[in-house]
Amino acid sequence: MEKTLILIKPNAIQRGIMGDIVTRFERKALRIAGMKMMFLTDEILAEHYAHLVERPFYPYLKASMQAGPVIALCLEGAEAVETVRQMVGVTNSRKALPGTIRGDFSMSGEQNVVHASDSVENALVEINRFFKEGELFEYESAVTRFEYGGEETLKYIK
Repeated sequence: MEKTLILIKPNAIQRGIMGDIVTRFERKALRIAGMKMMFLTDEILAEHYAHLVERPFYPYLKASMQAGPVIALCLEGAEAVETVRQMVGVTNSRKALPGTIRGDFSMSGEQNVVHASDSVENALVEINRFFKEGELFEYESAVTRFEYGGEETLKYIK
């Protein structure tokens, strides 16, 4: 199964919508492989947003991400990265379609409630950045056979 990283941002936690966000992923049949709450250090933010550190808005992004804890989620499922990106919507929440997480829960480009890995390669790097060995779990769900069809089961399920 493909894995991806989600960060539920401090503004979503402060607004009390983290459960709504997690529920969306669970209802889509994405399995939670890891979940933890944490504060982000200067170092982890500089590494995570290395491609944005020199941008003029980075200090605002950093302050926003350090305004409170985040919830790091490792989700797994068939084509998880692409599926989650579609569910999350575009970065600028004002342009995100209704029905997406950002489209339904945010009006901001910066305070856009979640981060989601943008590629399979980046997902692996990001998962390793936020989760240590032993913090991710492999388990069989009793409902997986009801979430995927016959050929998909052969392709995606162990």
